[in-house]
Amino acid sequence: MSTPQTNPTQSAPEGVAFPKAIKSYVLRAGRTTTGQAKAVAKIGPQFLLPYQTQALDLGAAFAGASRADEAAAHPVILEIGFGMGDATAHIAALLPQTNFLCCEVHAPGVGALLKRIGEHDLHNIRIVAHDAVEVIDQMLPLQSLDGVHIFFPDPWHKKRHNKRRLLQRGLVARLAARLKIGGYLHCATDWQPYAEQMLEVLSAEPLLRNRALAAHPELAGYAPKPAYRPLTKFENRGIKLGHGVWDLVFERI
Repeated sequence: MSTPQTNPTQSAPEGVAFPKAIKSYVLRAGRTTTGQAKAVAKIGPQFLLPYQTQALDLGAAFAGASRADEAAAHPVILEIGFGMGDATAHIAALLPQTNFLCCEVHAPGVGALLKRIGEHDLHNIRIVAHDAVEVIDQMLPLQSLDGVHIFFPDPWHKKRHNKRRLLQRGLVARLAARLKIGGYLHCATDWQPYAEQMLEVLSAEPLLRNRALAAHPELAGYAPKPAYRPLTKFENRGIKLGHGVWDLVFERI
């Protein structure tokens, strides 16, 4: 969801710190609105988690949503790159008994999701404004996640830039190892060459199984859009123009 142009000097809302080197996403240009900045100041302390180099206690992290023991029993979904947070807020409202740990380095996007959290009185979202690869490596124990969402990551259209795409074997192996048995990895893209690469990389991971192969053999490995994922304005516009959208859902075995 982020586009090129890393700017290490870009200012961030109070309470949001970005690392100097972004490994899973590059920062895109954008300004934080007054409303977004107010949301960061008002509820940021409750919903923003600092990056740390030790395992995160997920039950404690979501204890504000319910008692710590209850929070620990709720499913946890990691979302990587939520953009402006529209889909994240929609899904969190739809699944109030599921906790969402969300990584995004785009400051206006962080502010926008916090604003939606306040407007819709959501309690099951926590945000780490840091590179997702480091969050996965340092903060997430093995078999600690019930699911992972990666929706419309930057496709890096030019062939010479394909190596910069997020969905590579190394990251998929990391994510698979952190999924519980039966947990899922759901990716979506509107760029067919990237969808084909995703299918190849996910299929090559020995810890994952393609859920769609048996249930929907006619889709050649792709999955029907799960009901919880909303259609974004961007996606609706693309569909009207005849563009395709590909969902992939793989399960930890």
